[in-house]
Amino acid sequence: MRILLVEDDELIAAGVRDALRRADYEVDRLAQGRQVADVVADGLHDLLILDLGLPDVDGLVLVRKLREAGAVLPILILTARDGLHDRVAGLHDGADDYLTKPFQLPELLARVHALLRRSRSAATSRLVIGPLQLNLATHEVLLDDAPPALTGREWHLLRLLAMEAPKVVPKRKLADSLSRWDKEVTDNAVEIYVSRLRAKLSKAALQLRTVRGIGYRLEV
Repeated sequence: MRILLVEDDELIAAGVRDALRRADYEVDRLAQGRQVADVVADGLHDLLILDLGLPDVDGLVLVRKLREAGAVLPILILTARDGLHDRVAGLHDGADDYLTKPFQLPELLARVHALLRRSRSAATSRLVIGPLQLNLATHEVLLDDAPPALTGREWHLLRLLAMEAPKVVPKRKLADSLSRWDKEVTDNAVEIYVSRLRAKLSKAALQLRTVRGIGYRLEV
């Protein structure tokens, strides 16, 4: 699962990021709010952790704009504002939960886990495309009723292609999804991962087609 952390305090951001990564989450971090809407629109993240006290935007306004733009990912607010009015305003504007600073990391992890569990249960956790069956909650894959041997990145690639199927997924979106922000995956690397995944799908009635100049499409 991939989390977007928006926090301008370097010390808090480092502590939260390290705790989430130790819990096996992928974490991307922004220090300001002006890029958040564009990043969320890419659809790469499963949860947003948002500090309300950002230097460039009002966090409550940002939450409201995200919801108005159709963002459905869970939003957990971090705030130093401990007044009831501020907490109610955050939930009213579209946040799913909040934590008041200072907070304990175990409580943060518990809140994150609960929000993601709730989000998964609300969404379809099982995808079926011809001979392919994906369980998004457990990461189980069946191809012609047998589990193929997939690496972590091949699973992530297949998940994204399957969720978008039969639409074309741009190569740049695949690269961004496979990347950590501190270690970029190149377009050439995406081609290698696609080639390896295509080979593993080749014995089934399933094709990973290249749409030249755009990206890739998974189809029966």
